[in-house]
Formats: sequence, structure tokens, C-alpha cells
Amino acid sequence: MAKSLADIRAELGECRRCSLCDTRTTVVFGVGNHDAEVMFIGEAPGKQEDLGAEPFIGAAGKYLNELLQLAGLTREEIYIANVLKCRPPENRDPQPAEIEICSPFLREQVRAIAPQIIVTLGNFATRFILRTDRGITGLRGQIQITGPFSVLPIFHPAAAIYDRLKQPLMEQDFRLLGRLIETRRFEKNNVDKTTLCEEQP
Repeated sequence: MAKSLADIRAELGECRRCSLCDTRTTVVFGVGNHDAEVMFIGEAPGKQEDLGAEPFIGAAGKYLNELLQLAGLTREEIYIANVLKCRPPENRDPQPAEIEICSPFLREQVRAIAPQIIVTLGNFATRFILRTDRGITGLRGQIQITGPFSVLPIFHPAAAIYDRLKQPLMEQDFRLLGRLIETRRFEKNNVDKTTLCEEQP
């Protein structure tokens, strides 16, 4: 049986399992709809997230809010978490040991929410969820199936802020996400109708 998000957060506590606890301001657990059909997973908190204790509230978060509209989504409908719960110094890349220590909490979050669709933002989230060494450039915009989840790798919003050539690709991928959501809902409705017909005498 999956743990509740409250139980996972309590278990994480004011984590001191790796050296990131010495430089972070706060633990950034995750935020959003606990019954979300779409879960977004990023890399790690940035400066604003570390100060505000919430994922994606800086410039990348504002851009993400704009992109969500292309998929027909709002922040209130989704859940957002990161591979790491603490900000790496100077926003450096997560280290393998840090990911190994922190990732069990993300796995538990995914189990608790049980989303239909997982959107991985950037290299580290994509490699972790898909268990691959391939980079985001070669995987973005391609729907993958892993277990019960449809996984859609997309560039991290911060990457598109620094490289504007990525923005049309981001918009394309979020429109694809909108179509994927419609497809999954259609499939679920058909399954529900079939089950109801089978149950009727």
C-alpha cells in the first residue's frame, strides 16, 4: 500500500542524509494536487525555490505556468516535485550519490499520487524516470511507456529561458502533452463504460 504524501514528508523531515543540508535553506518537498493525473518532475530546487520552499516559483516557474496553458492545464491541477529536495550549491548538477540518497522519496511520491502521465523536465529527471543514459535532446517530445505511466520528456523551462531557440520546441511538446491528456482520458472513459456494461445484469 502506498504511503500518503503527509507520511512521506514526515519521514523526510529536516533531512540531513547528505551534505546538501549544510548549504540549503530549506527542504523543498513538492506541491500540487494530490490526485493529479499529470505529475511534473524537475531536477532540483533553485535559489528562489530554496527560499520559498516550493518547486518552480522563480523565472522557470513563471514560464512553466505559461506553457501549462498550452496543454489546457493549471498549476492547481498538477503535482510538481524534484529529483533532489535540496538546492545544490550554485545550482550545480546533482551528484550520483545525492540522487541515490534522495530518490526513494520521489519514488514514494509517484506511488502516492499515481499519475496517469509523468512529465520529466530536463536531463536528470528524464534519466532517472526512464532509467536511461540518453540525454533530453534525443528524447524530448517522444512519449514513452514505463509501467502504468505515460512519460513525456521535455526540456527544463530554465533551458528555454537561456536558449530561446528551444522555446518553439517547448511549446510544441506542451501541445503534445495536451493531446496525450485527451487520449488518456478517452481511454479511461471507454474502460469505465466497458466495466459498467459488464457489471450490469
